[in-house]
Amino acid sequence: MKAALLYGARDLRVEELPDPRPGPGEVLARVDVALTCGSDLKSYVRGSHPVLAADVPAPFGHEFCGTVVELGPGVVEDFQEGDVIMSANSAPCGECYYCRRGQYSLCDDLQFLQGTYAEYVVVPARIVERNLYIKPADMSPEAAALLEPLSCVVHGFEESNTEAGDTAAVFGCGPIGLMFIRLIKQKGAQAIAIDPTPERRAWAADFGADIVLDANDDIAEKVASASPSGDGADVVVEAVGNVEAWRRAISVTRKGGRVVMFGGCPAGSKIELDTSRLHYDELSVIGVFHHTPFSVRRALTLLHEDMDILSRLATHELPLDEIDDAFKMMESQEAVKVAIRTR
Repeated sequence: MKAALLYGARDLRVEELPDPRPGPGEVLARVDVALTCGSDLKSYVRGSHPVLAADVPAPFGHEFCGTVVELGPGVVEDFQEGDVIMSANSAPCGECYYCRRGQYSLCDDLQFLQGTYAEYVVVPARIVERNLYIKPADMSPEAAALLEPLSCVVHGFEESNTEAGDTAAVFGCGPIGLMFIRLIKQKGAQAIAIDPTPERRAWAADFGADIVLDANDDIAEKVASASPSGDGADVVVEAVGNVEAWRRAISVTRKGGRVVMFGGCPAGSKIELDTSRLHYDELSVIGVFHHTPFSVRRALTLLHEDMDILSRLATHELPLDEIDDAFKMMESQEAVKVAIRTR
């Protein structure tokens, strides 16, 4: 089969590999469409990923929709050959300290799926058991492939405790930020979108943002004036992944407000904090990572309800042989997401 392998920074090659076979409890799927994502872009630029691509060359990609072509021994009867499936990219063990406390995204033994930029992919047994679903007949493959990133956004949104009537500001209007905006609006809150790129600000308006601000401007006063408290946003989501955005997210949050740090910065990154803001202003600053089986199930429902607009996140389409061009388009922000066709 053809498959894309990450060899290093901006070194992504499509090669011929042996066709995979499913082991016990696993499912072999033909990849119908795989989507590019921000996490993959970071790995592409940096040349590795601490978990998913620690040793290169490494298989690449994790957002996909596919068709079951073979079941491994012992697969539950819920699946059969020919089913069109959608999947999260991991599943927790259910047995470690964190799983026993219901903190599934922090599982000590998350089992990952990687390698969807390929003609075929094997879905690991634990994911088959806990986070694999049959695609609804009326859902496009592009929308179905959004299940994993939307699951992460659902997890982050639930941790934000956003309520109807709140004002929520989102830093970064890439795919993740746009999905946050949709959930904020569905909750009945006011959404403020903040991004330096005109094209992405336009996308934020299309996705329902009430106010769209240029991140290059001095935005603190504008956010404050748009908030009922006059002091800043009730909820702020950082969906960029750099320390300056982390700092600014805190700066536009009202007293008693909540800041969700969703974008991951490189290991070792640090920011300075005014401790009086945390203490006297009673800010809640939380980090959010990944998804849980509960957020995956919730995301499936939300995706079905809002699939027409969410499927628009796949702004471009390219064949697998041109996947390097897809990531160049992502890096230049020409594309929001690229749908990779494997055949």
